[in-house]
Amino acid sequence: MIHKTAIVDSKAKIASNVEIGPYCVIGPNVEINENTIIQSHVNISVSAKIGKGNKIYPFVSINDPQDLKYNGENTNLVIGDNNKIREYVTINPGTAGGGGKTIIGDNCLFMISSHIAHDCQVGNNVIIANNVPLGGHAIIEDNVVIGGNSAVQQFTRIGKMAMIGGMTGVLHDVIPYGLSTGNRNSLQGLNLIGLRRAKFENKDILELSEAYKEIFASKNIIENLSKLNGSLQENPLIKNVIDFITKDKKRSICTPFS
Repeated sequence: MIHKTAIVDSKAKIASNVEIGPYCVIGPNVEINENTIIQSHVNISVSAKIGKGNKIYPFVSINDPQDLKYNGENTNLVIGDNNKIREYVTINPGTAGGGGKTIIGDNCLFMISSHIAHDCQVGNNVIIANNVPLGGHAIIEDNVVIGGNSAVQQFTRIGKMAMIGGMTGVLHDVIPYGLSTGNRNSLQGLNLIGLRRAKFENKDILELSEAYKEIFASKNIIENLSKLNGSLQENPLIKNVIDFITKDKKRSICTPFS
């Protein structure tokens, strides 16, 4: 159902059972799939593909990148399925210089006034609390939780199942399963509660805790990795952490010494 006051471009591809509420504006390069509900006063003006079962709340704006280099190029935004995008959230598509695409996965919750900047990659089951901006090119892996009023600097990575405490300035990459807080973020340990809730084997969690102590035993992380017990490296949790640390990156790794 499309409300009579909504303005939907004739070129937009809207599934038959999508709901579009009063005073929405939907541009020509928008595709919206089944069972998605768009409440009132939502503006989607860019090239965007929106999946199934999403719920988009009033005053969401999906519009041009906030990048002075952007000059109207045709770039894209892809949003997966079953996401909740709350009031006043802003989302930008990619830029030509950043790969041309912003990607959001499935089952995410973006709380009021959060912001997903151009060229970001957001995984599945991510929770971003109120007033949290992601800078351009940020990578947020699956099952991450970011507390309210935090801010994530551009090009920063946050590994899977990491947790960011409220009011944290994220300037350094946060390892998978890490717990990071602070005015300028430092590592406070592991997200043990999240790991247990996810029903990982207790043995694997204990080994990850042991590896964490060895990896961050001193400021020379690469040297510490080279000394890590070979059997520990077979643990899938530890392997994820090692792969994250050794991957090419723009930002330094968040440590207990940050």
